[in-house]
Amino acid sequence: MQKEHDFTQGAILPALLKFALPVLLALLLQAMYGAVDLQVVGKFGTAADISAVSTGSQIMQSVTVVITGLAMGVTVLLGQKLGEDKPEEAGRAVGSGICLFAAVALVVTALMLAAAPQLATVMHAPADAYAGTVTYVRICSGGALFIVAYNLLGSIFRGLGDSRMPLLTVFIACVLNIGGDLLLVGGFGMGVAGAAIATVFAQAVSVALSLLIIRRKHLPFTLTRRDLRFDRAVIGKILRLGSPVALQDVLVNLSFLAIIAIANSMGTIASAGVGVAEKLCAFVMLVPSAYMQSMSAFVAQNVGAGKEDRAQKALLCGVASSLAAGLVMFWAAFFHGDVLAGLFAEDTAVIAAAWEYLKAYAIDCLLTSFLFCFVGYFNGHGNTVFVMLQGFAGAIGVRLPVAFLMSRVSPGSLFHLGLSTPASTVVQIGLCLGWYLWQKRKYDRLSALAEI
Repeated sequence: MQKEHDFTQGAILPALLKFALPVLLALLLQAMYGAVDLQVVGKFGTAADISAVSTGSQIMQSVTVVITGLAMGVTVLLGQKLGEDKPEEAGRAVGSGICLFAAVALVVTALMLAAAPQLATVMHAPADAYAGTVTYVRICSGGALFIVAYNLLGSIFRGLGDSRMPLLTVFIACVLNIGGDLLLVGGFGMGVAGAAIATVFAQAVSVALSLLIIRRKHLPFTLTRRDLRFDRAVIGKILRLGSPVALQDVLVNLSFLAIIAIANSMGTIASAGVGVAEKLCAFVMLVPSAYMQSMSAFVAQNVGAGKEDRAQKALLCGVASSLAAGLVMFWAAFFHGDVLAGLFAEDTAVIAAAWEYLKAYAIDCLLTSFLFCFVGYFNGHGNTVFVMLQGFAGAIGVRLPVAFLMSRVSPGSLFHLGLSTPASTVVQIGLCLGWYLWQKRKYDRLSALAEI
């Protein structure tokens, strides 16, 4: 059986771009999926509604990044087993992953339904947006099973080298969510609750249709009923690979939630402005995010096949092409952030606040071209503990202290508050570069000894 895409041979850049493009389109649709709620509510609701959807969606995003991080363990393990040409072991990885994430879905649902009010309080949701935030979180938490299923499906197919199936999955969800928002929020005036219901319904139908499509698809691994069990050894490997990534992702996301909480304390306009900017940042960061996911799958296969030189060349190709796109994103966010913010809000004060915050993020567009490719490269190697440590250093050691300092030194300045993000990225790039050079020297020494 052959992998959907064999990354271990042929020209590197065309193969990387061919895989990354569907990933990019899927992330674009996923960003639209999340932004539609905010856009429709912004057109038909109030600033309080915008703040509620913004804060609630950020809380749910924290849950999603944990699941996505854990699912990276499936992507890397599956990619490595296929690179080693071991389809039976790849099937066991998938089967155990399904059982693991079914349990995760149940735990997430119970915890989020119970903790919604406390989470809204921790996020300092403005008084007029508090009830809406709780409503949004509780309704979306009811669909946690579908959030988990979607991310698990995506991780499996990225491990196969297939980036088209996740694109189809999110396309279905995006179309359904847009229709649901227009009907429930715009048509029936259900506000925040309507946006949340549309989100859950879209995810449920998307997963159901995707599973029907998968049943007719030829898979490059063997999956039997015996593989659908809690294999302690396999689940241990998935958790060892995925848990550090999940922890890193949640720490990073918590640091951004803390920044949003600081903005919430500045008032409803600042809260709504940062909420709009964060939705736009999901689009601004699409290219580096696509390269991070693609690099993980690309490198994992080549590491499994013992082709480290090819993995290193892929890193260089990824950084160069990602940086070219980063320049475009910088220009759009820094110089035309008001036009972008106008897509999600009509209040001129909210638009101005969003643009002010976006200018700081524009700087990060250039820096993440390096950082995200490094992270994908290390994930593909299974160096997920280092990924966790550098993320921890950036989030806790830099981003939060700088954000807190800026909120005290220049109260009310969203640009200075936003500078905490590129400051963190600079430190993380330095850590990644040092680790890469150390690992490269180690590999070069081993290669030299092998030739003797």
